[in-house]
Amino acid sequence: MAKIKKGDLVQVISGPKPERGGDRGKQGKVLEVLTEQNRVIVEGVNYVTKHNRVGQSQRGTKTGGIETMEAPIHISNVALVDPSSKKPTRVGHRVEEQVKDGEKRTVRVRYAKKSGKDL
Repeated sequence: MAKIKKGDLVQVISGPKPERGGDRGKQGKVLEVLTEQNRVIVEGVNYVTKHNRVGQSQRGTKTGGIETMEAPIHISNVALVDPSSKKPTRVGHRVEEQVKDGEKRTVRVRYAKKSGKDL
């Protein structure tokens, strides 16, 4: 079961600090998880500039130019944020029984572990 999923709030825990032009300590929502490369795309983190070639669309308008977009960041460099304390935390799994339509099912549920100090 994945520790980080699309839509989770995560915090960058490694890299240079914002004073040095980095993203450490920034929080953002996960836009996409790239499981093959073990990377995630986080909203507002790891911005890069992309240069697109000038072309024409069907209507004749010019396309292209310089745009900024989020680049993938390795999944080990982010930590899930605990919803209650708003601090980065580790993720655990526990097995629970759910009753749905009179049927009992065992499911694995993610939960934020409590830690005494920040990661």
